[in-house]
Amino acid sequence: MRIGVVAPARPIDRALAARLQAIAADYAGIELVVSPQCFLSEGHFAGPDAARAEAFIEMANDPSIDAVWCARGGYGSNRILAAVQNRLSAAAGAKTYLGYSDFGFVLGAMYARRLGKCVHAPMPGDLTRDGGEAAVRRTLGWLTGDRQGVEPGLGARPAAAFNLAILSALIGTPWLPDLADHVLLIEDVSEPLYRIDRMLGQLAHATQLKGLAGVRLGRVSDVQPNDPPWGESLAVMLPRWCGELGVPFLGMADIGHDAANKVVPFGLG
Repeated sequence: MRIGVVAPARPIDRALAARLQAIAADYAGIELVVSPQCFLSEGHFAGPDAARAEAFIEMANDPSIDAVWCARGGYGSNRILAAVQNRLSAAAGAKTYLGYSDFGFVLGAMYARRLGKCVHAPMPGDLTRDGGEAAVRRTLGWLTGDRQGVEPGLGARPAAAFNLAILSALIGTPWLPDLADHVLLIEDVSEPLYRIDRMLGQLAHATQLKGLAGVRLGRVSDVQPNDPPWGESLAVMLPRWCGELGVPFLGMADIGHDAANKVVPFGLG
């Protein structure tokens, strides 16, 4: 299996790529193809928009590549969607796309067109976290048939997982997939709770999200302080907004911006 690594948002460095290659060497049949674009830098981004788009298109359209793995999150994947979507070949529909956080823009857009297999999964950039090697091995294990890293609460209904800020930004765009009858798993990081509440309110009244089978909550970490302190817990916020959306709150999910983040295949795993 050949896995192409691209960076649609922020870059990684060559030392991290070398660590990744060393880990991948433990998996028989895995070959990593790290795009040189992953090491570009232009301000916040892993190179200009055009370079990031071209790297993704090249990997997606290459019939010798079996999976496209996002190097890391950050911000920027949304800026390449329009440039990418009309240039994908039939080969792009025959592979797996893996990542989370900002890469949710790409997963959403691909899933909206039912192109390939979209998977919320740990990324190479997680190697910078404590316990990050285990997270990376979770993705490599899933790609080689090990399902121990799959989020344990997935059931008979199709599922999808998104960072809440990314999902709310997809609402009203053609990149938001039809999630009717899906269980939606959400998580977030580095937001104050009033922003979480505002995004949940947007989800609750988004016409594109009618028909969900339910919502599960992953970890909301590194919560930023409110002044004055926010007086409502997530345990109260989620059921209230789910009530307005008209779907059940189905409890907690084992996903988040951390090394424990589990794998969630979109659709039926």
